[in-house]
Amino acid sequence: MGSLAPPRAETVFRSTLPDIAIPDHLPLHDYVLERLAARRDRACLIDGATGETLTFSDVDLISRRVAAGMRAALGVRHGATVMLLLPNCVEFALAFLACSRLGAPATTANPLHTAPEIAKQAAASGATVVVTEPAFVDKVRGLAGVAVVATGDGAEGCVSFSDLSAYAADDADDGLAAAASDDVVALPYSSGTTGLPKGVMLSHRGLVTSVAQLVDGDNPHLHFREDDVILCVLPMVHVYSLHSILLCGMRAGAAIVVMKRFDTLRMFELVKRHAITVLPLVLPIAVEIAKGDAIDRHDLSSVRMVISGGAPMGKELQDILRAKLPRAVLGQGYGMTEAGPVLSMCMAFAKEPSPVKSGACGTVVRNAELKIMDPETGMSLTRNQPGEICIRGNQLMKGYLNNPEATAETIDAEGWLHTGDIGYVDDDDEIFIVDRLKELIKYKGFQVAPAELEAMLIAHPGIADAAAVPMKDDSCGEVPVAFVVTSHGSEITEDEIKQYVAKQVVYYKRLHKIFFVDAIPKAPSGKILRKDLRAKLASGFPNGSSC
Repeated sequence: MGSLAPPRAETVFRSTLPDIAIPDHLPLHDYVLERLAARRDRACLIDGATGETLTFSDVDLISRRVAAGMRAALGVRHGATVMLLLPNCVEFALAFLACSRLGAPATTANPLHTAPEIAKQAAASGATVVVTEPAFVDKVRGLAGVAVVATGDGAEGCVSFSDLSAYAADDADDGLAAAASDDVVALPYSSGTTGLPKGVMLSHRGLVTSVAQLVDGDNPHLHFREDDVILCVLPMVHVYSLHSILLCGMRAGAAIVVMKRFDTLRMFELVKRHAITVLPLVLPIAVEIAKGDAIDRHDLSSVRMVISGGAPMGKELQDILRAKLPRAVLGQGYGMTEAGPVLSMCMAFAKEPSPVKSGACGTVVRNAELKIMDPETGMSLTRNQPGEICIRGNQLMKGYLNNPEATAETIDAEGWLHTGDIGYVDDDDEIFIVDRLKELIKYKGFQVAPAELEAMLIAHPGIADAAAVPMKDDSCGEVPVAFVVTSHGSEITEDEIKQYVAKQVVYYKRLHKIFFVDAIPKAPSGKILRKDLRAKLASGFPNGSSC
């Protein structure tokens, strides 16, 4: 009888950058403002609407005052949860830092959600205070046992945010010690790989680690400079904006221009007025810039870096944007709320940049491990083999709030977080995303990636936006179909679209049906809500239904 073969060693990928020392004892607010003494008079937050500027000294002082006000007027203590139900505004940043000082988790919620949706998250998170704008106060008035803080003027029956910021800052000092590195500081909600939204517990240590992985060290992976001006148009309630713009920007000492809501022309005006150098985007904004001609009439020469995240950007769109912004470095990162949130970042953004490939979403961040796992066998895969992306490191979430079962399904016993994303690592350590594991279209056993089809579709001049999803088929199991938004003035037909794609793909990736719609449903991060489109198909769309 022959001897058994030795167990196969796992293939684990690490960053091409060296690991760095990351503080594991600082609460998040102390970490991002650690270099305050040298930056006191530098611009930190700029209101895009009014031009009002807060220096780093202002941000530190006002956030301490708001923390004192929350303690004295609202009884916020260590472990109490505060909901931030705000559009982009300076008050969001101040309130978040105040919560961090008090050891109070901040759960972020989209103010455009319905009252029942907000109530569900408030109850699930245990929120005792909601900070919002007067326009959204009516959505939270009925929440039992929840105090409401309103920014601006005219919110009757609410605590005024300006009143909180008038408290003596020294009164919050005893709250600083309450924030331990393992405490939860942010509680965004995510559906994860499956199921309903769940509270993602991000600790001080986790977010400090994740920010440091990008902007600390001699050769920062994401090289924000002190003289940078970063546009914050992406919603702060989403972890991409909260982490990679607000926290990373503050840690690096850059100025952040806060834009309340996206408008193409207004954005271009702010770029010119404030000489914005860093432009973080999501896919829908990138598509609008690439497809329109407004960019050709505006001076964006100050922009040196364009970052895309939230959803994969295909090679075709990247090439169009590079032609529109020839002076800017363009690339993308890849993240997931549960991962803390960034898994990889384009090396073109490093202090010592290296060339990257179109379509790649960077290399794995420092001080972390990444592997590609075969979804069926559980074995780790080597280079250029697509499988489920898994990540391990101190930046990961602590788990889902009050949901140990879902936590165990996402983070295994060895500490690997399973993203549910299919991708591979190439010979140059660059990561390419194929698609979501649960969103792959299975045509007679063949796997079809929706993102691949979508990249082709939105590259067509007659198509403004698109989403590919599976449609049930008796003989094939599933067939690829697409929802398409046509460009203004376009008269492209279903047959023309089918032929356009068929010329570029193998037979089993060809589109079987095109549905013309007014808009593609998307999350604030820019990710396509494919489940909504699949539900439309299941309900009989287009016969008797609308989209």
